[in-house]
Amino acid sequence: MSVRAFSVAVVVLAIVAIPATAGAAAITDRVAAVSPPPAAPAATPTAAVPCPKAVAPKVTRSPRPTPPPSDPEHRVVGGEPLATSGLVVPPGVPAPPRVTATSWLVADLDTGTVLGGCGPHEYATPASVQKLLLAATMLPRLDPEQVIRVTREDLDIAPGSSAVGLLPGGRYRVETLWLGLLLQSGNEAANALARLGGGPDGAAGGVRAMNEYARHLGALQTHAVTPSGLDGPGQFTSAYDLALIARACFADPTFRRYALTERTRIPAQRGLGARGFQIQNENQLVHRYPGALGGKTGFTDYARHTYVGAAERDGRRLVVTLLGAEPRPQRGWEQGAALLDWGFRLPREAGVGRLVEPGEWDAARTPVPPSPALPAPAEAPPVSTTTSATVDDRPGAGTVVALAVGAAAIALAVVAARRIRASGRTRD
Repeated sequence: MSVRAFSVAVVVLAIVAIPATAGAAAITDRVAAVSPPPAAPAATPTAAVPCPKAVAPKVTRSPRPTPPPSDPEHRVVGGEPLATSGLVVPPGVPAPPRVTATSWLVADLDTGTVLGGCGPHEYATPASVQKLLLAATMLPRLDPEQVIRVTREDLDIAPGSSAVGLLPGGRYRVETLWLGLLLQSGNEAANALARLGGGPDGAAGGVRAMNEYARHLGALQTHAVTPSGLDGPGQFTSAYDLALIARACFADPTFRRYALTERTRIPAQRGLGARGFQIQNENQLVHRYPGALGGKTGFTDYARHTYVGAAERDGRRLVVTLLGAEPRPQRGWEQGAALLDWGFRLPREAGVGRLVEPGEWDAARTPVPPSPALPAPAEAPPVSTTTSATVDDRPGAGTVVALAVGAAAIALAVVAARRIRASGRTRD
């Protein structure tokens, strides 16, 4: 092919291709305008920071109950950083101590600041630390001076579980029941207190009240089945929830007095031939930690060791909660004490979240009622043809003009009539 022929062919192809290219571009533009932009790739979730774990000896344990599905909304109560199964601490602070607890939290009782935690919103079984929810719910309802009779139903507890030694038919002050509950973790005392505070429904009503109060506190992962914390299907809590419950307890001066009591006497029941006896506070933090404010211990096969403790140092009050711990190499209260020491070393402004206030969660989610509709404006009454539209009923400009025109017309008519009569008389 000659150069000239080749050049002609190229020109022809270019002429043909230009419309086709323009049409394709137009189609592409129309498709781009209609089609949505490609979705951005999903963000890869940040891996949880492993919690510092101590090596615990192997133990034979019953299968753990299956917790309910985790609600993402519940996991962010107190702040989004708390929605982790791993460690959450302020940046740049010393590492927390290694403990065997599966989850824990340290918070300031006064400000509500959460200093740090491990899986703070992870479900776990509570064991006897659930008695704190019973106390927070029922302390304001019951008269400590009231004397009550213990029933056989109150003593319906698991064989071998913790008890104060109350007798069926025995008469005890309510304050004695509270001391037996908090010092010796008496399960029969828990049943009696729940029955007293539960109204007509007895202990079942007491458990229902506990769950209602947990909701009020914002402890949304807590569900009580037994008042004592003895294991029951569907009974769970979290380290964060326990801190909310403990904060409510320590706000009550009566609770603080009971929690710091080192020993007391259970009175004799002479009618039953039973002598009185002494009980001691089994929470070793009270006896062995400077500035201790008290707390609660717990243990079941499912829950393992659970613990809540509080202490004061340099005008600062901290609380620690831990769940699922083994007693070696440290017992539950010792693990709690180590975490309290760590918390007291942190700056006061350090934090990763906060404890919500009682009622805050429900208030934030209560729909705001719509504003009441404004009443429709009253229609103005029609203006009568015989009344003026002005406020003081004086004649308006339109009325004055009409009267003037009418008067002029009457005057002209009178003049015309007179002329007609005069004209007639002249013609006669």
